Amino acid sequence: MRCTILHESKGRLRIHMEQNKMSMHQADILEYYLKSIDCISDVKVYERTADAIILYTSKRENVIDALSRFTYQKYELLVPEYTGRLLNRQYEDKIMVSIFCRFMGKMFLPSPVRVALIAFRAARCIYKGVASLSKGKIEVALLDSVAISVSMLRRDFGTASSVMFLLNIGEMLEEWTHKKSVGDLAATMSLGVDKVWLVNDDTEILIPITEIEVGDCIVVRTGNMIALDGKVVSGEATVNQASITGESLPVRKEVGSYAYAGTVVEEGECVICVDKASGSGRYDKIVKMIEESEKLKSMTENRAAHLADKLVPFSLGGTILIYLLTRNVTKALSVLMVDFSCALKLSMPLAVLSAMRESSYHGITVKGGKFLEAVSEADTIVFDKTGTLTHATPTVAKIVAFNGQDENEALRLAACLEEHYPHSIANAVVKEASDRGLHHEESHSKVEYIVAHGISSIVDGKKAIIGSYHFVFEDEACIVPKDEQDKFEKLPGEYSHLYLAVSGVLSAVICIDDPLRDEAAEVISTLKRLGINNTVMMTGDNEKTASVVAKAVGVDKYYAEVLPEDKAEFIRKEHAAGRKVIMIGDGVNDSPALSEADAGIAISDGAAIAREVADITISADDLYSLVTLKSLSDALMDRIDGNYKFIIGFNVFLIGLGIAGILPPTASAFLHNTSTIGVGVKSMTNLLK
Repeated sequence: MRCTILHESKGRLRIHMEQNKMSMHQADILEYYLKSIDCISDVKVYERTADAIILYTSKRENVIDALSRFTYQKYELLVPEYTGRLLNRQYEDKIMVSIFCRFMGKMFLPSPVRVALIAFRAARCIYKGVASLSKGKIEVALLDSVAISVSMLRRDFGTASSVMFLLNIGEMLEEWTHKKSVGDLAATMSLGVDKVWLVNDDTEILIPITEIEVGDCIVVRTGNMIALDGKVVSGEATVNQASITGESLPVRKEVGSYAYAGTVVEEGECVICVDKASGSGRYDKIVKMIEESEKLKSMTENRAAHLADKLVPFSLGGTILIYLLTRNVTKALSVLMVDFSCALKLSMPLAVLSAMRESSYHGITVKGGKFLEAVSEADTIVFDKTGTLTHATPTVAKIVAFNGQDENEALRLAACLEEHYPHSIANAVVKEASDRGLHHEESHSKVEYIVAHGISSIVDGKKAIIGSYHFVFEDEACIVPKDEQDKFEKLPGEYSHLYLAVSGVLSAVICIDDPLRDEAAEVISTLKRLGINNTVMMTGDNEKTASVVAKAVGVDKYYAEVLPEDKAEFIRKEHAAGRKVIMIGDGVNDSPALSEADAGIAISDGAAIAREVADITISADDLYSLVTLKSLSDALMDRIDGNYKFIIGFNVFLIGLGIAGILPPTASAFLHNTSTIGVGVKSMTNLLK
């Protein structure tokens, strides 16, 4: 694509794209392409002029080379479903048109025409107030209509016009900031699914999601996220689709049922015929969820909304009282022009949405303000061990073969089973097979996953199972070859063990090196300083391993050899004792506890069902995200408290100046609206430095 360099300085270029007109979509493509280049630190594209400002950190030639390779068609897929550019253009245009019309009207329209237009606009405002009153509601619309009506009756058309203009600009700014906050948040809540299982005749192939086309069939199993919309063509499953429809209970999907992208299979297996390309329609569904789901609203937001509505009658009553005492309409109007509800209703949701958006910058996805409030108030945190306190990427340290089994063949079979149900340990097995160059074609029948135990399938007519000691030897009654009992008893104790058995006989033990995260102890001690006074670790591992880990990381209590229901029951008991509980985990077996907690936190590369059930997802890179989350939550509560105090104090101050005759109604309205927008803008700024 041809472009011209308009201006340049050290580390900065301003270019012009050689084209007649640039669409907003083209501007997005160029911006996201340039941002994907390593040497470019920031980009701003102006679609009106087809210009772009580029800030870069390395050689100028690298930027020029990147520009020479650019075409709109080639890099269109880089652009997400929502970018905010169209929204910003719409509201910029609306505000500019409103200001232009007001200026032109005052300058060129004859007075009778101007009065007629003011009366027409006033009639609409008055109608809203009457409609509110007819429904038995005393709301802000009624206050506005009374103020405008009194001004019109006094033939003070200038004040009426100014009030309506300020109200209109204020409403547009409020709507813009709210939609932008919701949009930015929704854009961060991506599916995080890179590959899917494509059904090809009788085999399954793991391929990138971008290669799936409409009409392809994909298979999803227990714990997996449904990555694409489509109809179920075979199999049955129960699906958690709360993130899309808001339903609290899993929904049964069978042949002919419709499955939504972003939902998760809780139990079962089904094949879905895709009818929408990757990402199609997902953004709108998330926006709807954010705007409509009551579970996302914090108690603080609800209190602000209720308080705002309760204050309207007092504003109205105060206006009447001031008029009765002073017989001064101007002073009474000054009170009427100031209401508390606008700022309360705008600033609290914006503060929460902004905190959620800021969380995403730190690799944290929060599904609602309720959960930030819960984190701030929590006094207990429960940790899973594997993949949480230990590294998210454990490795295979050793494979001990039994019953004449070849080590590589055992690993090949284990990887073939484990890749269907991703978990940190399963990922380690699959990676080890890949590193050894072991290809594992699908040679088994239907795979069955038993939560917190293991996987079972039929391979070449023989039953193959892989999982925990309890599952393999107690539930499935498998045996160790008699002449290899001594080898079995000498398995290295420093590793976690994954047992593979074929036809009821142990075939191999895969030793997993699952080292502690370096930062775990420091994170736990920091959380204690931030107000978490009860730290607990719960794991399915044996007592010996659990005690060593608990001592190393410094938790207050630990519980070993627990089942998924035990974790959930512990949280219920904590609730009964009056405690607020955070749960953090990454596996399918953590899902019941994540659901039970006041705030369930999942690791980003954990099981899909854990991420779906969880209220918050943090980066897998390290646990410092927990400290950031706690700090953000506490800062949010402080900001909300500060907003309350400022809004009440400043508006009382304006009312006082109005009653004293210092501020006329128009000035009161201007300062009130300005402060409302100011509080809203301040609420959108970052909480952490």
